[in-house]
Amino acid sequence: MRHVSTVRPALPEEVERVLGMYEWLFAPPGSLPPGWDTRHAREAIAATIAGEGSTLLVAERRGELLGFCSAYLDLDSVRYGLRCWVEDLAVSPAHRSQGVGEALLDAAREWGGERGATHLELDSGVARADAHRFYQREGPDWESKQYSWLL
Repeated sequence: MRHVSTVRPALPEEVERVLGMYEWLFAPPGSLPPGWDTRHAREAIAATIAGEGSTLLVAERRGELLGFCSAYLDLDSVRYGLRCWVEDLAVSPAHRSQGVGEALLDAAREWGGERGATHLELDSGVARADAHRFYQREGPDWESKQYSWLL
């Protein structure tokens, strides 16, 4: 079944539901991030939902949340213009390969474009082969390699 009833911005009262969905990111091949703090995560989810330069989109079918995507307008690049950054995108394991991720990514692109972003970017851990196949199917305009350091 490739039908998502609704992709919409999360509501302030859905912070706890969204927080629970982060477990989908932590399951193998993912892991709990170093220094994970549930209180901070709850506050960050609420701020993303309320922010003018951010959104937290949820995919919903008959009241069940199937996936989520957080997006931020975060960098006005000299070379590329305003970037829309997807920080987290996750779909319930029971609903993968049903068009949910595609609908969320499309909604993030639309949200960013409506706000003047010229491009959308995200990163993905090297162990996430299934996610990489999904992103490849979505036809990115370019790929890069990212390096990160914890501070």
